[in-house]
Order: sequence, then C-alpha cells, then structure tokens
Amino acid sequence: MTLMEKITIRPAVPKDARFIAQVVCTAIASQEGLRSYCGEEYEKVITQIAETKGTQYSYENTLIAAVDGQPAGGIVAYDGALLHPLRSKTWDIIESQTGKRPCIADETEAGECYIDSLAVMPAFRNKGIAKALILALSEKVANMGIDYVGLLVDEDNEKGQALYKSVGFTYINDSEFLGHKMYHLQRKTTK
Repeated sequence: MTLMEKITIRPAVPKDARFIAQVVCTAIASQEGLRSYCGEEYEKVITQIAETKGTQYSYENTLIAAVDGQPAGGIVAYDGALLHPLRSKTWDIIESQTGKRPCIADETEAGECYIDSLAVMPAFRNKGIAKALILALSEKVANMGIDYVGLLVDEDNEKGQALYKSVGFTYINDSEFLGHKMYHLQRKTTK
C-alpha cells in the first residue's frame, strides 16, 4: 500500500484545535511574528482561536490529513468575503489574551477561498500530503460555489511556488504581507 492510499482527509473537529495551532504556527514559521501578534503563549492563543466557531483559524475552516489515523498536515481556508467578521472574532480573542488588537492589511477579498495556512508536519513531508490537501480543498470550495482558491506565497519560497504551480495555481499579482514581498496566486476550482 502506498502512502497516498493511507492518507485520509477529513473536516477538523474542535478536539483538533491544538493540532490546528501547530499547523498555523508551522505555516507562519516566525516565532517573532507570532509573539508580536499573540504574545509569549502564542500556541495557546491560536489553540483557543482554532476551537472557536467563526474565527479565521476555526476548526470549521480546516481540513486535516491523517496517515494511519495520525494527523500529518492541515489546511486552513475560508471565503475571502468573510475575512472581516472572521478576523474581528479572531482579534477579539487575541486582545483578550494580550491586551493588544492586531492591525494587519487584508490578504484576501470576495471571490476566492483564501488558504490562510497550509503545513505538513516534518515526518510526513515530501509525500504528496500538501498536494492532497489542496485538491481536497479545491473540491470543497467548488461545492460551495466559489470559483477560485487563492493564497499568498513569499517571493523567495521557490519550493512552495513550484508546489502551487504543479496543482494549477497561476500568478495574479504582487502583494506585500507583514513586511514580506509575496505573490498572489489563484487556482480555478474543479466543479
């Protein structure tokens, strides 16, 4: 049996919140950035956000890939039209924990389902899990009636760009997010 046959992709549930926080932290990859927005206990704060309905990192917006039942990766994505209400509730939690309310430029808009965070745990990398998550998300998004899946990728992240292009993402425009030069990529959904 190949690894691809062992991968199960399922919607996340509240008990996945801690793993979702690990996915988000891995995707962001900057402990300094995480601390600046969520405080010293950033993983605890993101776990609280992930277990709360109506937030950016909510389990409601997450698909989990498991290999032999063990969580291996996840993708957090939401309708870009819902960015502001999702962000407001997310920031309410951050503010309640840190006393500060973040100020971040919009990274998406109506018309696309935005991949906020995508990460595969180190032991499971380079086995097709990220690609499987993207394709599963694209199918889910098509069933929601949204025509595009979008994301931002760091202009220096050649490996990420190659992955996204391999599953049909194309360049839309340049962007900047949290001080990094990024490329905005989109993929037409499969429906």
